[in-house]
Amino acid sequence: MTDLGDFGDFDGGDDGDGSSAGASGGSEAAADDAGGDESAAREDEFEPLDVSPRGSDRGIGTIAVSEGLQICEREEDTQLRAYVTTGNRPSVRIGSYLLVPYPDGERLFCRITGLEYAQAFHADDATEIHARRAMRRDGIDEADYKFMATLEPMAVLFEQDGELTRRMVDRVPKPETVVREAADTSEIKTGLKMPEDGVFIGHLSVGGETVTTNAEPPTIDYRLKDDYDSGDPLVFRHTLVAGGTGSGKTHGAKNILRQYVADERTYPMEDGRSVTPALVMFDPQDEYAQMHDDNSEMSEAFARRLEREGIAHGGVPDTTAFVPKVGQATYAADHHRAEQVEFTVPFSMVRSRPWLVASAGLNDNQYPALKYLLKRFFDQHGDEGTYEGFRRFLDDPALKEELDESGRVHEATFDAVKRRTYGFGDVFDRAARPITDLVHEFVRPGGVSVVPTYHVNDSRATTTVVLALASLLVDEKLSNDPTHDRIKETPLVLGMDEAHNFLTDADNVQARKVISKFTDAAKQGRKERLGLFLITQDPQDIADPVFKQVNTKVVLNLGDEDAIKSVNIPPNLESKVPYMEKGQMVVYSPDNSEPVECIGLSTCVTEHGR
Repeated sequence: MTDLGDFGDFDGGDDGDGSSAGASGGSEAAADDAGGDESAAREDEFEPLDVSPRGSDRGIGTIAVSEGLQICEREEDTQLRAYVTTGNRPSVRIGSYLLVPYPDGERLFCRITGLEYAQAFHADDATEIHARRAMRRDGIDEADYKFMATLEPMAVLFEQDGELTRRMVDRVPKPETVVREAADTSEIKTGLKMPEDGVFIGHLSVGGETVTTNAEPPTIDYRLKDDYDSGDPLVFRHTLVAGGTGSGKTHGAKNILRQYVADERTYPMEDGRSVTPALVMFDPQDEYAQMHDDNSEMSEAFARRLEREGIAHGGVPDTTAFVPKVGQATYAADHHRAEQVEFTVPFSMVRSRPWLVASAGLNDNQYPALKYLLKRFFDQHGDEGTYEGFRRFLDDPALKEELDESGRVHEATFDAVKRRTYGFGDVFDRAARPITDLVHEFVRPGGVSVVPTYHVNDSRATTTVVLALASLLVDEKLSNDPTHDRIKETPLVLGMDEAHNFLTDADNVQARKVISKFTDAAKQGRKERLGLFLITQDPQDIADPVFKQVNTKVVLNLGDEDAIKSVNIPPNLESKVPYMEKGQMVVYSPDNSEPVECIGLSTCVTEHGR
């Protein structure tokens, strides 16, 4: 093929004998020759046509109307889509937050719920020729396709008295309105109804990546409401942390719980005092006593970052491990420096809590007999009555005969009660101070009391200890005439790891009594300054009456389908749960914000895992 450049010298070329063809003079020929070269050079080049619009792009795309544009009361009838320009396509993600301005300055806050490539021209790209041509190219010509984002309108943002606020979506944006990413902390927090202050949970994220803004710090902190100006503090509306093994459940729980015992966090009581809450943590894996110690792996830079963001960190010096004395079990801990105090559960606690010795086999007909026998025993011996004394009391054949003949307790029922209450000798009245004598030390404003049970091998003994102490705290909180004023007058966070083992819904007397008690506690938590903090990997096993009272759910990675369904989070976030990495979480707290995805702190604010 002949190159167009071969014709460059056609009009002014040299004949080879020093003269120019068609020239009238030497100087004119030279000038014409030079002019011809320049003209030919210009003809060799084609001036490119700029097809890009003038000016600079201000967003990621524009509102499109090609498939309809409408805002409706029914979510399924809403049609809101944006065309995303080619350069923005690689950075757009499902779940990203966007803003669409109205002409009067109001803004529509929305979220990307779908991304789609659509044909820009009526052409068939599913052909052999098209496919082979594409296979021989290094890249993809995205200009041949439209990239459309489906948007979910969430709120209208507007200024009122100098403050940014939100309302429900009630107007449609204009066609071709420029859509931009939400990049201002205030806009995002207002759009998601997130409080500015409160208890730190994590940083807002989308698809596992932290949302960043132009502010300093660039991350957006997610916090739970913690004052009475905008409703009850959510700590007293109860919290559930659910996550499988290796999801970062304990790490995240420690980070949250540490915020509740920060020096500056106080709650007003009915007598006018403002008191820092006490934390009592039931710990089957012996991990929470480490909250006493600073995290040796935390860098100075990370600590300064936490301070800038107002996140409490460092060990809590007022942390004590209250170790239950059970049988011959011994507790040895070299992984924390918290003080250790042994205690025992006195049998006198059973006087008002007969269900503590109502094992799973005791039915509804036998339970009244147990209550009667315990009442008769304590009427005789008072609070000095012991478990061994009760066993001797039941061994009296004359008592059995008397009760049977009087029709008070049938002999078969008497024998059943005697069998079912056997085997608690390792739990009650051991060689240690009774927990009822240690209440002042057990519940301390700003203090952390951890009850480790890892060293107790008997599951029934563990359950009895935990329920005895938890019910003591709950009963005193709910009582109008408490025995221990310290419990009544101190805001209390009651933490329970592996909560499914203690608050399970089962068809036996003990389970029903426990669930009824904790349901009442959950309902009255706001009034009594009592917050339940439940941690579990099996949320589906927690009794429904208790579960329904939980307002805030922090859901980390869960692999079990039943567990995921039970936490009842929105479908768009539910589908992400099995794929979340360590530390990623969904926070569903209807009284606090829209459902969001967050990432917890990469470093625990106290010692962890040593």
